[in-house]
Amino acid sequence: MQPRQLRWETLAALRTSSKGQLSYCRHWLQDEDILEGCMSPLVLSPYSGWVLDRVIGQSAQEIAPSRSSTPKESTPRTNQSSSLEKITSASCQGSPPLSSTEPSETKGNEDLGLLEMDQEVFPAVLPSKVTEVEGCIRMYEEMHRLKGKEGLRQRQEQQEQMVRAVYDLASEQLKRFDELKELKQHQEFQDLQEVMEKSSKEAQGQQEKLKEEHRHRAKVLNLKLREAEQQRQRQEELERLRKEEGQERLRRLYSIQEEVLQLNQQIDPNYRHKDLPRIDLSAYSNRGNQICGLVSGLIRTTSERGFPTQVDVANTERALQEMRGLISSMQQEIAAAVEEKRRRDEEEERQKQKELLKKEQMTAQTPAPAQQSGGKQQKEGLQVKAEESTMQWYQQLQDAAEQCVASFSGISNCKDNNEVKKIKTDLQKAATIPVSQISRIAGSQLREIFDKINNLLSGKSVQSGGRTISVTQHPQGLDFVYYKLAEKFVNQGEEEVASHRDAAFPIAVVASGIWEIHPRVGDLFLAHLHKKCPYSVPFYPALKEGTSMEEYQRMLGYQVKDSKMEEQDHFLKRMSGMIRLYAAIIQLRWPYGNKHGTHPHGLNHGWRWLAQMLNMEPLADVTATLLFDFLEVSDVDY
Repeated sequence: MQPRQLRWETLAALRTSSKGQLSYCRHWLQDEDILEGCMSPLVLSPYSGWVLDRVIGQSAQEIAPSRSSTPKESTPRTNQSSSLEKITSASCQGSPPLSSTEPSETKGNEDLGLLEMDQEVFPAVLPSKVTEVEGCIRMYEEMHRLKGKEGLRQRQEQQEQMVRAVYDLASEQLKRFDELKELKQHQEFQDLQEVMEKSSKEAQGQQEKLKEEHRHRAKVLNLKLREAEQQRQRQEELERLRKEEGQERLRRLYSIQEEVLQLNQQIDPNYRHKDLPRIDLSAYSNRGNQICGLVSGLIRTTSERGFPTQVDVANTERALQEMRGLISSMQQEIAAAVEEKRRRDEEEERQKQKELLKKEQMTAQTPAPAQQSGGKQQKEGLQVKAEESTMQWYQQLQDAAEQCVASFSGISNCKDNNEVKKIKTDLQKAATIPVSQISRIAGSQLREIFDKINNLLSGKSVQSGGRTISVTQHPQGLDFVYYKLAEKFVNQGEEEVASHRDAAFPIAVVASGIWEIHPRVGDLFLAHLHKKCPYSVPFYPALKEGTSMEEYQRMLGYQVKDSKMEEQDHFLKRMSGMIRLYAAIIQLRWPYGNKHGTHPHGLNHGWRWLAQMLNMEPLADVTATLLFDFLEVSDVDY
């Protein structure tokens, strides 16, 4: 019973192994495609030899007692067992896979021999079902390998046939392609010949057409040449007439200019009527000079352009009419002033007669009082405030400066009009650059600078920065130049004279000459000077209620930046420069001007300033410094 029990254990072990889990079907031999999908060859388990040895050993032990055996029989069994061990060991080592495409014939013959030997040995030794199944599997594998080898050979032959067929087809197609290409070349060559023949015919026709057009254009050009000649003759006639008209207009402009100049000579800025000493004709003189400059500029522009147009003549005629109206207004003003003076004189005469009559009546009624022995005592002590008349004069100058600023607000506040902004910049440069060029070694350049400034204020065109500039380019141009020029003179005293004291004299000479011809510049100069240096009035501003300390310091003449007041030395240096320029202007005159006229701001103003400065309460550092500078400049023999 033990061998039988061992067999069942062996079968149970095989059933639980990985091979035992496979399911077999009896129809596998009929379906050849099922086993073709197996990639790995079927091999026996490494333990199959051990199992067979045990089984054969047990069988031999069972058979030995029952049967008597001879030595000859034992020998074959031994041989059989040894052959079985060889087969089992060969199966354990593994055989080459059956799916290989190139197995050797020798190996196949050996396998066939083994199979035959198995068929001979195992039926006799182990007629069990396991051995039979194992032999069938090996036979099936060999048959499948041979069948696969035959199929591979057939496929190779089929593939070679297909390659030969494809090669033959490609050769035939290449021949057809060459034939088609040659045919296309012949057709293209023929088409090219036809196109060339057609082009030559068209070129001949085009050449004939061009010849015809050339003959036609020649006729047209001859006609145009004749018309051009006639047009040239007409243009020459028109040009001759235009020149004659232009010369006539130019003679008209010259006659208008002559008349304007004669009328302008009737306006004397230094005119003083014996009965009207206070009448001022400087405004009429300035406007007359502007009109003369405008007419001169028009004539100069038209001369550069060629001949004047009718518009130019109309503009000069309007200027002439304005000049006549200006003369008429001046005469009316003089007549009205004379009448007013006469009426005022009559009124004063009557008033004097009434006062004389009253005095006679008082003399008759009361006795003459006795003379006081001590006389009238004067009030002792220094002044703290300036005199009332001086303050009125100071306020009038400041009001005039504010009115001047308001008069050119249109040109100063213009931000959108680029043309007006450009005119403003040019006028400011023309007014300030010449003043900046005045230095202590100016010498003969002073007259050139003076003439340039005077021409600008007189309405004439001047050159500045390569551009022609005139105050007549804008209605508010003259007031703007007056204001900027006066401001520049004061700035030169504050900066240039403060650094170079000798520069006060050349600047003062030019400023005095301009002041004499254009009094408004002098008034604006004083307004700027009093505002920056109140000690030139002299005037000590008082601290009013509600005025901040920073604003009060500015009123005293100090420069305040970022709430910091400038140092005292720098402040005294600036004040000294402006007082030196003021003292130089008082005592100097333009040497090429009217020597018989009076100084526009003469020595009497210097004595007035000196007296009022001495009578006022002195300020530490300021009073002594300004008095020293004023007297030092006045003592220099320039």
